[in-house]
Amino acid sequence: MPTFDFDLFVIGGGSGGVRAARMAAQRGARVALAECAELGGTCVNVGCIPKKLYSYAASYADAFTESEGYGWQFDSPPRFDWNVLKANRAKEIRRLNGIYRSLLEGAGVTLIQGWAQLADAHTVQVGDRRCTARHLLIATGGMPFVPEVAGREHVVVSDAMFDLDPFPKRLLVVGGGYIACELASIFNGLGAKVTQLQRTAHLLNGFDEDVRQFLAKEMGRVGIDIRFNCEIDMITRLDSGLCALLSRGQRVESDAILYATGRVPNTQGLGLEAAGVELDERGGVVVDKHYRSSVPSIYAVGDVSTRQQLTPVALAEAMAVVDALFGAGPRTLDYEFTPTAVFTHPNIGTCGFTEAEARAKFGKLDIFSSEFKALRHTLSGSGERTFMKLIVERKTDRVVGLHMVGPEAGEIVQGFAVAMRAGATKQVFDRTIGIHPTVAEEFVTMREPMPG
Repeated sequence: MPTFDFDLFVIGGGSGGVRAARMAAQRGARVALAECAELGGTCVNVGCIPKKLYSYAASYADAFTESEGYGWQFDSPPRFDWNVLKANRAKEIRRLNGIYRSLLEGAGVTLIQGWAQLADAHTVQVGDRRCTARHLLIATGGMPFVPEVAGREHVVVSDAMFDLDPFPKRLLVVGGGYIACELASIFNGLGAKVTQLQRTAHLLNGFDEDVRQFLAKEMGRVGIDIRFNCEIDMITRLDSGLCALLSRGQRVESDAILYATGRVPNTQGLGLEAAGVELDERGGVVVDKHYRSSVPSIYAVGDVSTRQQLTPVALAEAMAVVDALFGAGPRTLDYEFTPTAVFTHPNIGTCGFTEAEARAKFGKLDIFSSEFKALRHTLSGSGERTFMKLIVERKTDRVVGLHMVGPEAGEIVQGFAVAMRAGATKQVFDRTIGIHPTVAEEFVTMREPMPG
């Protein structure tokens, strides 16, 4: 039997990589982790965490205005300080970086700073250091993708949005996915004039059609200028900022242009091809149901592979790998009822199938939906509305899709996701007592399916 320096070598210190390294070490494995940047990966440093913090910041603008309907008065208008938000966010991220380091060191993981490359199926080179391991785990995540467009050197990607200097009074967002919609909502809430371009006729590809249409209406209601079936032909710099020439011949001037046109697996420069690891057409690592690549000693989890690009999914996949290598044995994950949220204003929460997907898979359905003004806004003066939808397989009465657009949608849908995972039927929903008065109770009080 060959002798290795480590039992597991993890490349990438994001959510999946840190979880795998820490849990494997706690089970007695000799583990090393290589990371060339700050620990925590995209989620902690330039993704989920700062995005949610900025979303909270943006929500205060509406709260200040809405509070007047409840009797609050201000001697002068509230003033937003972009630099204070950036500084406080950076402080919190540094704290989280430190927590990740402490967790790894406390578990006995060897941390190696630098860019790691595979030399072969069991060997990793990090700078001048060469290490061998019985198993290798690729957890390097994804990176923003910017298509070829004249003037692309003038644009920014989502990673840079949290430290823009100065704050963009005019922001042009290109893309219609969740990152584009979230950042459009956030910067609109913080006071920027936001224009959003989407090359197709809808936002949020892959989401339920009613959800997509409702969100677009709500985003437009608060002042975001969404233009569908529209692309940029060229970007130039002017004395007054940036100018985007659109495919329709229109011009849009802005202080910053964000391209949020998708993410691609971060596999370039890792030596995967040299080690014989098969990649798909997007550059992602092809893995089997146990996250093993085409090379038996090399595994991959999270955004770098070929499944759902969500932090909790990466964590679950990491644990599946650790269980297979250092635990009770192989197990598989079921991705069918993975809940997710989009932190637009208002939020989206969703679990299960869209209506189109459910019709294709199950056939006959019963659809329940409701649109209403929440109690909070009866005095706030806000025009914000909430949308909820249940999709029920008629044959079994099982709830196979649950969708919401409204305040705290992610918090609400998380609880219902447990019920859906357990196989809850519409009858179970109907027999559940609601908490009154709440928005969430609407999910257990919708009684009449939509006609047809």
